[in-house]
Amino acid sequence: MSSAASPFPFDAVLFDCDGVLVDSEPITHRVLVAMLHELGWAITEEEALQVFIGKAVKDEAERIFQETGVRIDRAWLDRFWARRNEALERELVAIPGAVEAVRDLHHRLDGRIACASGADRRKVELQLAKVGLLDLFEGRIFSGHETPRSKPHPDVYLAAAAALGVPAARCAVVEDTVTGATAGVAAGATVFGYSPGGPGHSGSQALLSVGAATTFEDMAALPALLAAWPGR
Repeated sequence: MSSAASPFPFDAVLFDCDGVLVDSEPITHRVLVAMLHELGWAITEEEALQVFIGKAVKDEAERIFQETGVRIDRAWLDRFWARRNEALERELVAIPGAVEAVRDLHHRLDGRIACASGADRRKVELQLAKVGLLDLFEGRIFSGHETPRSKPHPDVYLAAAAALGVPAARCAVVEDTVTGATAGVAAGATVFGYSPGGPGHSGSQALLSVGAATTFEDMAALPALLAAWPGR
């Protein structure tokens, strides 16, 4: 689809999940910290956010070994995922304005949106269902656990763009961490950095420093921001 065929500046929008669509990071990291404490790593929640934000826990296995002397295995990860999912089922809420923004963009783009997350598929689907977004992303959910490399590599965004039949250069990516923004930039997409402040999100300057085209603080403003984007 050429840009001349539509007044909208992008042919598809690819969303991260954690911290962009759902406010999951504080919940996930609270569970993670408790389990790391059980291994002997006296890490705080603030420190855990700095170490693990935007990354798959399995990809930080070497760091966990360095701090604890324990090599986490699939059984440990399964216990972590189970405890995390129980907490998410109880407590998860959407990022303010995210549900409305996704529905708006789904309509504008005739469904050409996707969720491209570094998390495991079970977590992503659970979270989207919990906040009422699963129907809008059904069949267009991509997990970094299922690509050769997870974020900060571009694989999951390239897979999402290919599945939608849209060149990555014609996609907008919505990210809130340096790790994810780096992945979107590496894919060749235009990255919009969601940076509302507070724990669990990278700061505006950090996102810009790795190539985000701009940053914004209010998810409800995203459709208008994308629609007005120049130079496409």
